[in-house]
Amino acid sequence: MTNKKEVYRRVIESISKGEKLLAVLIDPDKMMLEGLSDFMLKLNQSVATHIFVGGSIVSENATEQLVIEIKKHTSLPIVLFPGDVSQITKEADALLFLSLISGDNPEYLIGKHVQAVSKLKGSNLEVISTGYILIENGKQTAVERVTKTTPIPREHVQKIADTAKAGEWLGMQLMYLEAGSGALHPVPIEIISFVKQTLKIPLIVGGGIRTKTQLENAYKAGANLVVIGTAFEEDERFFDELKA
Repeated sequence: MTNKKEVYRRVIESISKGEKLLAVLIDPDKMMLEGLSDFMLKLNQSVATHIFVGGSIVSENATEQLVIEIKKHTSLPIVLFPGDVSQITKEADALLFLSLISGDNPEYLIGKHVQAVSKLKGSNLEVISTGYILIENGKQTAVERVTKTTPIPREHVQKIADTAKAGEWLGMQLMYLEAGSGALHPVPIEIISFVKQTLKIPLIVGGGIRTKTQLENAYKAGANLVVIGTAFEEDERFFDELKA
């Protein structure tokens, strides 16, 4: 297991070295524990640097059970990417403390965070403040339905960049541009590039990336860490294209 309180520091160090970071997102409600061993074998042979665990809607206790099993198969840092307070488990290494700054639902701006404090007290989870910006991708996503918020239209590039900068000025440590799980289109490279130019903090990009070319384009545009989930859920052979 990764030493506690070091996930964010190592991200910063990796970025300073020009390294490309890749997180594989595993949804506890979609990953069968029986098939986890084979999945993790392929993941460990890939260029993945982090494992994110979470989903918009997850069954009670499913996250903790999955994290415990993942730890048996890897030394990569395990980071919670929670859709709700119920997905918090001390078994992970770190938690993205996501604030949905692209929406106007107070529950996902600060409400859920207040609820999480009692669960986080006394744990060794590294809590990483993260601005979360949902960008329109061509179809409604689970994030949109669950949070009852509207993504920022793709053509509103300046608003997306200004929202990201506002999050940075509010003290957030990471900024996450999200097209959503199963997105028809990934975040456009023009948006990634424009947002990156405004920020001094690391930029995460996820949603809709299904090919190695799309992955490389996201890096070239300025993404420091790319998150891929659905592509691996639909076809584990994608790991073959990303072998270390």
